[in-house]
Amino acid sequence: MHASLQDEVSPQAPEHTAAMHSNEPADAISAVTHADPYPFYARLRAGPPLVFDPALRVWVATRAEVVLAALAHPALRVRPAAEPVPRAIAGTPAGELFGLLVRMNDGPLHAAHKPVLQRALASLDLDDVPAAMRTAAHALSGCARSPEDWCFALPVASLAALLGFDAAQLMPLARWTREFVACLSPLSTPPQLQAASEAALQLLARFETLAANPAPGSLLEAVMQEADAQPAVQRRALQANLVGLLSQTCEATAGLLGNSLVALARAPGLRVRFDTDADAEPATALALVAETARHDPAVHNTRRFVAEPIQFAGVGLQPTDAILLVLAAAQRDPQFEPDNPGSFVLNRPTRRLLGFGHGPHACPGQALAQHLAAHGLLALREHSPWLRPGTALPVVRGYRPSVNARIPCLAEPGASDKT
Repeated sequence: MHASLQDEVSPQAPEHTAAMHSNEPADAISAVTHADPYPFYARLRAGPPLVFDPALRVWVATRAEVVLAALAHPALRVRPAAEPVPRAIAGTPAGELFGLLVRMNDGPLHAAHKPVLQRALASLDLDDVPAAMRTAAHALSGCARSPEDWCFALPVASLAALLGFDAAQLMPLARWTREFVACLSPLSTPPQLQAASEAALQLLARFETLAANPAPGSLLEAVMQEADAQPAVQRRALQANLVGLLSQTCEATAGLLGNSLVALARAPGLRVRFDTDADAEPATALALVAETARHDPAVHNTRRFVAEPIQFAGVGLQPTDAILLVLAAAQRDPQFEPDNPGSFVLNRPTRRLLGFGHGPHACPGQALAQHLAAHGLLALREHSPWLRPGTALPVVRGYRPSVNARIPCLAEPGASDKT
């Protein structure tokens, strides 16, 4: 069954999409939005363990052993020491929020606040996700107009429901979260950065209000109970990191949900199984999402910045240096995944994922993200016109501009081929 199912569901890039991007990526950044970056990643892996890219001005790591070592190295930090907040948003509300996020900090702030989030997320009953997803889908059904709208808004709105927000607030929260996330990209325009600051203020205000009286049994109540037991927790930083839960869910889970739709579109056998396996719907959807997270993940790159002179992977690094860690390349490293790493295997016996990080900054919401994406697929089948059995799936029109995230641009079936 293992081998035949592998053959049945191995997604391949459609010819029209491959033709759009017939040239090899110029570098590891442009590879993120390439139709098929994986042959390029394989060539990078075959080279030295650490290679300097003069155009990007970063060292590039693609082998799993090097990426894993970098993610756990104490001298490699998530932000450069001279620029803890990106210059484009320093001194703005978005910059204040950014500077308090545990994922953007090492040291005391990270040590005090991440365990609070970890323990609260670990206590979450994932069986509550389907009900939250239904609430979110009903809230979005009159507002989300396109496959992309659904992919971005549905996971964020569902998480907001789990946190205890009422249905009327879900769509505004999803919209503000998407606007705030724009400030995390170096590709954002000044109007987007301004909107991100306005959204940051709105999100912080909503969490401040709800945190004063969290809904019984909600995820936010669990967070507040954990925070009350930790005297080092700062309330403003805690509110910022509650916004951070939404912002991390936004693009990463939109990419995971979108890339799962792409996998369904590229493998007819997988689509048939998804449509007909009614008795095992959640299990099939979860397996599909988990293998998508391995085979074509939502997060391709992350960075580490050198805090002190070190020898790493045979190279002498200085505090002015940065390393681009190509997670998507490392995840297909045969040394990391020896069992046909380039094949999409729905029921893979063991599966290791790098897209959720490793070491001190590993994402504590990996299981939740996969459940949100899996139940998002099931909600789309019920509430949208694009995933019902027998209907045509959304089509891929390239990928959204990004230096890290692989998020497909999804159009309605029959839409123009223009990108």
